[in-house]
Amino acid sequence: MTVSTTSAAVYITPVVLKTLIKHFKRKEQRLRDGKHGDEVATDDVFFDEAYHIVKAFIELGTKNTIESLQAFTNTHVPAPFWAAVAPVRVPLSSCNRAADLLIDWFGPEDLAKVVGGERWWQVRGLDGIDSEWITERKYLNGDSLGEDKKGGSYDETIKKMDKLESVMLYVHGGGYFWGSINTHRYQIIRYARKFKGRSFAVNYRKAPQYPWPCPLHDVIAAYFYLTQPPPGASHKAIDPTKLVFAGDSAGAGLCLTALTVLRDMGLPLPAGAVLISPWVDLTHSFDSVMSNTSTDIMPPHGFVHRPSLAWPVDPLPQARSRVIPTETNPPPQPGHADTLEPSNERAEEQENLRQRAEQEGLSTAEVERQQYNDSVHSQAEMLRNSAPPESPTGGQQKPGGEARQDDAASSGSEMKSRNTVEEDLHPDIDLEQMDKWEPKPPKVLMKDPTASPLEIRAQIQQYATNEQLTHPLVSPVLQGSLGNLCPLYIIAGDGEVLRDEIIYIAHRAAHPEEFPVRKGVVREGRRQRENVQKFTIPTKVHLQVFDGMPHVLTVFSFTESAKYAYRSIAQFVRHVTIHSTDHLERNPFPELHRPECQIHVEDVSEYGFEVKEKKSKSTLRRMRPGNSKRFEDVKEEDKRGVNLYEDNQQAVAEEVKAEDTDPMPGQAPGPQKEAVNKGQEQKSDIPYVLMIRERVDITGHVRPMEAKEDVPALRVRPSEVGVIKEAPVRRWVTGQEMVDKKFARLAVKVINKRRKYEVRAEKMLQDARDTGLVLQHEAVDRENGQQHLNDRQSDDKSRKQLVRLRSVASGASSVVSTSDTGKINEDMRWGPLDLDNEHPPPTAIAGRRDTPEALALLKKSIYHSAPKTHKTVPKMKAMQTLRATLDPNDNPVKPPKQSVSEEQTRAHIIPMHGLAIWDSLLSLFMRKGDKASHAASRVVEQVVGSTTQSQNGDGEN
Repeated sequence: MTVSTTSAAVYITPVVLKTLIKHFKRKEQRLRDGKHGDEVATDDVFFDEAYHIVKAFIELGTKNTIESLQAFTNTHVPAPFWAAVAPVRVPLSSCNRAADLLIDWFGPEDLAKVVGGERWWQVRGLDGIDSEWITERKYLNGDSLGEDKKGGSYDETIKKMDKLESVMLYVHGGGYFWGSINTHRYQIIRYARKFKGRSFAVNYRKAPQYPWPCPLHDVIAAYFYLTQPPPGASHKAIDPTKLVFAGDSAGAGLCLTALTVLRDMGLPLPAGAVLISPWVDLTHSFDSVMSNTSTDIMPPHGFVHRPSLAWPVDPLPQARSRVIPTETNPPPQPGHADTLEPSNERAEEQENLRQRAEQEGLSTAEVERQQYNDSVHSQAEMLRNSAPPESPTGGQQKPGGEARQDDAASSGSEMKSRNTVEEDLHPDIDLEQMDKWEPKPPKVLMKDPTASPLEIRAQIQQYATNEQLTHPLVSPVLQGSLGNLCPLYIIAGDGEVLRDEIIYIAHRAAHPEEFPVRKGVVREGRRQRENVQKFTIPTKVHLQVFDGMPHVLTVFSFTESAKYAYRSIAQFVRHVTIHSTDHLERNPFPELHRPECQIHVEDVSEYGFEVKEKKSKSTLRRMRPGNSKRFEDVKEEDKRGVNLYEDNQQAVAEEVKAEDTDPMPGQAPGPQKEAVNKGQEQKSDIPYVLMIRERVDITGHVRPMEAKEDVPALRVRPSEVGVIKEAPVRRWVTGQEMVDKKFARLAVKVINKRRKYEVRAEKMLQDARDTGLVLQHEAVDRENGQQHLNDRQSDDKSRKQLVRLRSVASGASSVVSTSDTGKINEDMRWGPLDLDNEHPPPTAIAGRRDTPEALALLKKSIYHSAPKTHKTVPKMKAMQTLRATLDPNDNPVKPPKQSVSEEQTRAHIIPMHGLAIWDSLLSLFMRKGDKASHAASRVVEQVVGSTTQSQNGDGEN
C-alpha cells in the first residue's frame, strides 16, 4: 500500500471516529469530576480531530516508503480560486551563483573532507528550481491575471505583483525529505493575505536523494533570484529590506542556516526572519525530544520507513543489528561521531589496521584491541582517561553568564582531549589517504556511566550522514555565533518535541555571552572560530511558546492560538519591511512601536471567500485608537482578532521593564528609555529591547515567560548540546528493528532490484558510448590515447573501440549535439558522469546507479539536457526508444520524470487529492469553530448580563 488519498482515508477514518468517541467520554468524565478549569487545547473537538488526523497521516507515511510519501506530498494541487499563483523556475544561473557562494564559504579543504566535493550537490534533474509567486487575487485589483490557460506565460501576473512591496520567501518543512509548496500553499496564501503582500515559495530538492547541502543550496539560489534577478526574469529586483525569510520545521532550520551563510559572506540580510518550530539540532540532544513524544504529532519512533530503493542506505542491517555495544575505545568519545577531517597519520594508521585485518582474517576492531593490548572500557573509564572531571555527564549547571563561561572552558578542555589524534590536522591531507578514510561508528552517551557505550552502525537521519550532524550548517544550534543576524520572530509549541532546542537557540541568538557554543566546535572549524570573535552583536529575538500546541502549530489554522500567530507574524513582516534599517536597529518589534502599526483588516474571510453580507450584529463600525482609517463592515471574528492583538500589544509594553531595555553595544540609552524607567507616558517607540520572551495560552493571550533559571532547556551545558544520547537512539533503533523484522524479505528484494538497476545503468552508458557520447576531458585526452590503441589493434575489443573513437573524433570538435531533442546546457556545470574524485553521501542519486531515479537523472544528462562537460549529445537506439515508450515513468521524446524529491508529480485526471481535502477540512473547522465561538460569546454575554441585573436588583433592594 502506498501513500495516497484512498489509503489515507482508509487509515484515518477509524482514527476520526475513535477520537470523537474518546473526546466526549473525556469531556463527560471531567464534568463528573467537577474539573471545569485548566482548559487544554484538545478540549476543542475540532483541534482534537485535526491533531489526530495529522498524527495519523504522518504515522501512515512511516509505514510506507520514502518515495511514496514524497510523491503524495509533492503532487501538484491547483490553487484556490481566490489566490493569484504564478509558477516560475529559478534558473541555473541563480543556482550557480549560490554554488559559488557556498564553495567560498566551505573552502577547498572542507569541500573535500566534509562535503565530499564541490560538484555532486550541484547536479540536479530539473533545469532549475520549481517555485511559485503567491498572493491574494484581490490585491491585483481584480485585473485579468494574464494567464494562458493552455500553459502559457504568467509574466503579467508576476509584474502586477511588483506593486506589493513586502515579500516573504517561504521555505516549507517536512523533515528535510518530504512536503512541498503544495502541502503549504494554503498557509502561504494566508500569510500573504494578512500582511497584504506577496510570497515566494521554493520547492527545494529533498533528502535522501538530494542530501545536505542540496536544500541549502536551493534556498540561497532563491534568495539570489529574488534580490538579483537574472536577465529575463519577470519581477523587479527585491530590496533585501523588503524581504523576510520564513519557514517551518526543517524549512525554518534552512532559513536560519542560510542567514548565517549570507552574514558570514558579507551579503545583505533580509529585513527579518520568521522561524516556526525550527529544527536546529539533528542530534536530538535536548530533553523534550523524549519528554514531549506523547503531546506531539511526530511518530513514536521517529521517521523510520519501509525499505525501498532510496532508503535506508543498508536495507539489511550490518551484523543483523544497527546498534551494538562498542568494539573500540576512543576516538570518538561517547556521545560523538568520528571526524571527517583525519590527520595523515591517523588515515595511514587506519590503512595499516585494515591491511593487517585482511591478512589475519579479523575485524579492524579486533586487530586494534590486539595492537594496543587493551579491552573496551566502560563509558566512565573512557571519559576519565581522556577528559577532565567536567564531563558531559557532570552535575547540574547553574544559570548565569559566569558559570556558563566556566562550563564552556571545561567543554573546550574535554573536546581538546577528545581530539588528541586530530589536534595537528594537516591542511594538505593526502587525497589518496582521504579516499580510503572510513570514520569509526558514532558512540552513544549512556545514562549509566558504568555501561559500555553503544555504537551506531546505520545512518540515523536522511538529511546528512552521522559524521555531518554536528556541522553548524546542518545543526545551526552549533553555530559559533548567532549574533549580527536580522531580527528573528521564533515560535514553538509547548507540546512539541523540538521545544527545548527552539528555546535554547532563541536565547543563544539574543544572549551570546550567556550561551556560548562548546569550544570543541570552535576548535574544529576555522570559520566558526572566526565568527565567535567577529559577530558579537546580539540578535534581536521575539520568542513565543504556545501552551498545548504541537509541532508547527500554524498547520491548525482554525485554532485561536494559530489565528493569533498568523496575525502576529503578519504584523512582524509589515513592521520590518515598512520601516528603515535605522529604525529597526532601535526597535524591530511591532508590539513596541508607537504609535501602533496599523493592523490590516481583511475583506475576505479566513478561508478566502469575500465578505458580502449585509450589516448586522456580526459587523463592526468604529474607529480604533491610534489608527487613521475607519474599520467598516469588519467581521466579528476579525474584530476579535484585532482586539486580541492590541491587548497583547499593550501587555508586551507593560512587560518590558528597565532591566530588559539594554542598549546595543556602543549605544547609549535614549530619552525614551529614561521615560520608560521613570514610568512616564510612552508616546514613541520603546527602543533597545533585545529580546521579548512570552508564553501564549490556548486563547491567544500572552504572558511573560518565567525567568531563565527556571527554564530547564536553558540549564543545558554547552558540552551537552549536539551530543548523541542513549534514549533517542534506543527509541529509533526499536522502531527500526521492528521494520527490519517485518520487512526482512522485502529488504532482500530491494538489494536485488538495486543490482538490476546497476546492470541497466551500465548498459545505458555502453549504448551512449556506442552512439557517440564523448565528454570534454575525453576529447582532450583522445589524441594522447590514439597511439596506445594503435598498439593494441590485434585485440578485437580495442579495434572496435578505436573505430568508434575515430568516427566520433572526425566531427567531435564541431558537433555539439547529434540528437534531435537534446542539447548542451551551458549553465549546467556538472552531471552524474563528472564526479571523479568526489565522495557524495551514499544516498545521493548523483553518485548512484541503483535506483530508477538515478537512471532517470543519468538518462536526462546524456540524451536531453547535458551539462557543459559533455562534448556530444548522442541519439537513443531504437530499442531504448521502444523501452521508453512502454515505461510509464519514461518518455521516448521528452526527458524522463525526475525524482519525486525534486519534481512535482501531476495526475492525468483531476483528482480529489488529500491535500485539497485537508484544506477543505480547515475551512470547515474554521466555519464551525467561528459559529461555536459566537454561540459561546452570546452565552457569556447573557450570563454576564443576567448576573449584572441580579446584582443591580439586589443593590436596589
